[in-house]
Amino acid sequence: MSTSEIDTTVEVFTRFGNKDVPAIVELMADDVLIEFYGPSVIPYAGTYRGAGEAERFFSTVLSSVDIHRFEPEQFLSDGRMVTVTGELHLTARSTGRDIRSAFAHVITVADGKWLRFRDFMNTAEAVAAFTA
Repeated sequence: MSTSEIDTTVEVFTRFGNKDVPAIVELMADDVLIEFYGPSVIPYAGTYRGAGEAERFFSTVLSSVDIHRFEPEQFLSDGRMVTVTGELHLTARSTGRDIRSAFAHVITVADGKWLRFRDFMNTAEAVAAFTA
């Protein structure tokens, strides 16, 4: 088990919980790739390349939803790959509707920085929440 990759990932999650976007970006590689799957009705859906785009992604997430529960349950490591599973409960600020879903994040980490972040959740929940 590679604890340094898990430690880096736990630290990003902690910084996300603190809504500290500049601190999150410090743990992103310059050429990080973020992939959040879903249609464009979800404000933060899409592909983001580079640290500047990572900053835009995390800022958009945090400005689009209120976080009631974002609870990682398990961190699994296989070399540079960390998979995180958990549960979330968010509210879309634009509509006031809830998003409740399990999630899985697949993250590639090297040298203490995220290289790639892929988010998997029930996007139908997010679409319904953001649809006016």
